[in-house]
Amino acid sequence: MSSPGRVFIAEDDPLILLNLTRVLKRQGYEVQSTPTARGLVDKVFAWLPEVVLLDIGLQDGSGLDVLRELRDRGADTEVVMLTGDATAQTATRALKAGASDYLTKPFDLNEVRKVIGNLAEKQRLKRELEQRRSAEGEPDVPELVGRSPGMAELREKVEKIAAAGVDTILVTGESGTGKEVVARHVHHRMRRDAPDYAPFIGVNCTALTESLIESELFGHERGAFTDAKTMKKGVFELAGRGTILLDEIGDMPFAFQGKLLRVLQERTIRRIAGKEDIPIHATVIASTNRDLREAADRGAFRLDLLYRLDAFSLVVPPLRDRGGDVLAFTEHFLVSLSAKYKRPRVQALSPGCRAALLAYPWPGNVRELKNVLERLVVLEASDTIGVEHLPKELVGSGPPGAPPDPEPQPPLPVSRLVLPDGGLSLEEVRRDLIVQALEKAKHNKRKAAKLLRISYDTLRYQMKRFDLE
Repeated sequence: MSSPGRVFIAEDDPLILLNLTRVLKRQGYEVQSTPTARGLVDKVFAWLPEVVLLDIGLQDGSGLDVLRELRDRGADTEVVMLTGDATAQTATRALKAGASDYLTKPFDLNEVRKVIGNLAEKQRLKRELEQRRSAEGEPDVPELVGRSPGMAELREKVEKIAAAGVDTILVTGESGTGKEVVARHVHHRMRRDAPDYAPFIGVNCTALTESLIESELFGHERGAFTDAKTMKKGVFELAGRGTILLDEIGDMPFAFQGKLLRVLQERTIRRIAGKEDIPIHATVIASTNRDLREAADRGAFRLDLLYRLDAFSLVVPPLRDRGGDVLAFTEHFLVSLSAKYKRPRVQALSPGCRAALLAYPWPGNVRELKNVLERLVVLEASDTIGVEHLPKELVGSGPPGAPPDPEPQPPLPVSRLVLPDGGLSLEEVRRDLIVQALEKAKHNKRKAAKLLRISYDTLRYQMKRFDLE
């Protein structure tokens, strides 16, 4: 069985040191110790324990000075101060210096086990998350791609919810629209300035049976059932001040929905066979592609739980309703997928390809678009994607369909504006060119945008800016 962690004990009382060492080794911890402050910081950096138990008064120095040096040198290990002084002043000094917790002599050994167990688990999860991020190259803040009106509204609502620190959120949208990306974005916006460890933990409600979901989310005590040989913390407890994503909550067993509602209302959980309530601090985000109102009408989803979840809701629009965002996603994925597969970056999309991408209804939403582009990046060698590279079902979709790519024509000469001696207003020139383009296109905005070689959304923004709408 693997060790639950390493604990370094700095304590000058030999009897206390012996008792702590025995208790922790019985729990499976690796233990090292010293009675002095000299060389202690170097020993901690050499061994990298998850937890340091540090006496506030060592034989040859102050434990608080050791703590300050650990923090000054960037040690992120959890430090628990050991003190015989139970006054609030001592505790405050220790916590201000960077201690994670403190224990007062004489110790309650059950409390010692609990404190060290929680801190060791926190360190393990933190390091596991850092390793996963390093391996996967996870971005600090998942990007909400697109500038369509629907995405602009979603982005604005996300910022307001994150700034308010809302603790329960519902994210709805069709399958493949990117609900988890939105949830991760909310998490990062909420936790961007948080000094505490704050993981993002996703739970697939579809994959959990009624018999497993309570143990998975709330945890259980040793002996709670036949296979419960050790105590297990649930997701709500492990998440700390982070975020829990309950993905596809519409598939959550009906019998468990009442228990979840109680947790969301009271913000406490109790492990299976546990005897005490444990406060929770995590943000809970539920996501679904189902109509929960219709499910509630059928008796498949609790209406009171829906009311609790729906107080703050985010709707992710389908890709077919997001206009030019299709091309924004295309550019975004071509860059990330080329880097992922170490392939030359696609430099351009042909006019016919752009038309086909915009005309297709994308029933699988963003996920389907990403899959199409992934195949193109891996299998095609051209630096320009044309209609001939796209799947047949995509090219033949949507009225009026994608026109074939025209034969390449030599570029037209571009006239060069001559700047008058007296100068001119660049803003007036820009406004005048937009007006000319709209007149030539008979106020067809898409055609005017093509004449100006800018995106449709950019044209709309400029029209609004110059009061031309």
